Amino acid sequence: MKKREKAIQFVKQHLNLFRCPVCQQGFVTVENGSVRCPNQHSIDIAKKGTLYFLNHAVKSEYDAEMLASRRRILTAGLFDPICQVFAQNMQADEIVLDVGSGEGTPLQKTLSFLQAPTAIGFDISTAGINLATQLMSPAFFCVADLANLPFNNDSFTTILDLFSPSAYAEFHRVLKPGAQVLKVVPNADYLVELRHLLYDQSSQHAAYENDQVVELFEKHFPNSENKRIRYTFEFSPQLLPDLIQMTPLHWGASQATIEKAKNSGLTHISVDVTLLKGVVA
Repeated sequence: MKKREKAIQFVKQHLNLFRCPVCQQGFVTVENGSVRCPNQHSIDIAKKGTLYFLNHAVKSEYDAEMLASRRRILTAGLFDPICQVFAQNMQADEIVLDVGSGEGTPLQKTLSFLQAPTAIGFDISTAGINLATQLMSPAFFCVADLANLPFNNDSFTTILDLFSPSAYAEFHRVLKPGAQVLKVVPNADYLVELRHLLYDQSSQHAAYENDQVVELFEKHFPNSENKRIRYTFEFSPQLLPDLIQMTPLHWGASQATIEKAKNSGLTHISVDVTLLKGVVA
C-alpha cells in the first residue's frame, strides 16, 4: 500500500481524533484524499502520507543534515532504554500523541514494544515529518503547531514528550480523563562527555539545569511522579560525527572545536534523564 493510501485509511479510521486548525470543528469527511470540516475548510493528505496543519511556513533549526544524523544515532540505539520505559508505562491499546516527534525513530521504537496502539506523531519541522514517513511504523505523522493542536478534546490516553516544549493547556484539552503525560527532561550529566569536548567550564553551555522545567510540570500535575533513567551508550567511532551533529549542543561551538571533537576518539556517552509522569484528574 502506498504512503498516501495508508494515510487516508488511517485518517478515515480515526477521523474522530482530528479537528480543523482554522475553526476548531471536528473533521467530518475524508473525500478524494482530503479531510473536510463542517465549515468546508479542507486539507489534502500529501503524497508522503502526511497532513500539513500549519497556516504559515515555519523555518526549523533542525535541518536535513541534523535530522539525518539523528536518525542514524537513534537507529543505533541511543534512546532505546528511554523508549522501553515509555512502553512500560503504557497499555496495549493506548491512543498516543507524540509531541515534537522529529524524524520519528523514538515513537517507532516505543510502539515496537506495544501491541495494537493507535499513535500520532507531529512536529513543526516538515523535513522531520517527511523522514518519519519513511519508517516502517504504525504511527501517523503530521506537521502541526504545539500551541494549536489539530485534535479534538478528550482524544488521547498518553502524550509522549521527549525533550520537547510543552503546552499544558493544550495537553489537558486533548487528553481523556485519567490519561497521562510522559515527559522526559535531561539532567545535568546528559551527554556530559560531549559538553566537555565542545565547551570549557566557563561557558553557559557547559552545564544544564532542569529545575524550572520540572517545577512547571509539577505545577500542572501536582501529584506527578518522577523516575531517573541513567545509562552509558557505547557506539562505533564512525557515529561520533552523527552524535555531535544530532544535538543542538553543536550550535554554539566553533567549527574548529567541532572538528577537534570529531577526532577525539570518544566511543561512549552518558544518558542521564528524568521521566516525569503526570495524570489528568
